[in-house]
Amino acid sequence: MPVDLRFLGHATVQLTGAGADVVVDPFLTGNPKAAVAADDLDPDVILLTHGHADHLGDTVAIAKRSGAQVVAIVELAGEIEGEGVENVSNPNLGGTVRFDWGSVKLVPAWHTAVTPSGTPHTPAGLLVEYGDKLIYHLGDTCLFSDLKLVGRPGRRIDVALMPIGGHFTMDRFDAVVAAEYVGADTVIPIHYGTFPPVETDAQAFKSDVQNAGFGEVVLLEPGESFTIR
Repeated sequence: MPVDLRFLGHATVQLTGAGADVVVDPFLTGNPKAAVAADDLDPDVILLTHGHADHLGDTVAIAKRSGAQVVAIVELAGEIEGEGVENVSNPNLGGTVRFDWGSVKLVPAWHTAVTPSGTPHTPAGLLVEYGDKLIYHLGDTCLFSDLKLVGRPGRRIDVALMPIGGHFTMDRFDAVVAAEYVGADTVIPIHYGTFPPVETDAQAFKSDVQNAGFGEVVLLEPGESFTIR
């Protein structure tokens, strides 16, 4: 089943085609590279890697308007519930939330996280089974060796959404090693070019990964889509 993955800028992506509209980290308001406005989205599910402002973003406003189910690590989920969002799931690392269209599992990411309201919590990566595709959103992370363990035994990751901007996450050089560790068929770089501290050479990252044989790299401008077949 083909799945459409639309890059909306920074670390925000939208998945459609497997029976649900799923949005990850909807940072739109205040995002200079956002491809859409928050009011343009009407998702069924919102998945969060962590609660920094550039990831939590418009989650509460979108969820209240659309009725979307929000999945976030337990402490962050508690804050979102306290903001009046009614449909919230609160797994911890290693936990899986299942849906008719697939599932999402929270896996480790090495980063820090406190929400703008002051709630400390642990960041996560998201291993998303969407239809018959496996998509790994690494969230905000530095390079660490346990990235090798994220893929499920006997099943290759179809697409990895990988930060490359440096400063707040791993840079494009460490991300080449991460691409080797993750072993996805396709790597889509994210979390770069939004602000000056995370500007980087995405074309050089693409060349380095592909020349090393660590997967195909697809560069998406905000608003562009990639079909996972």
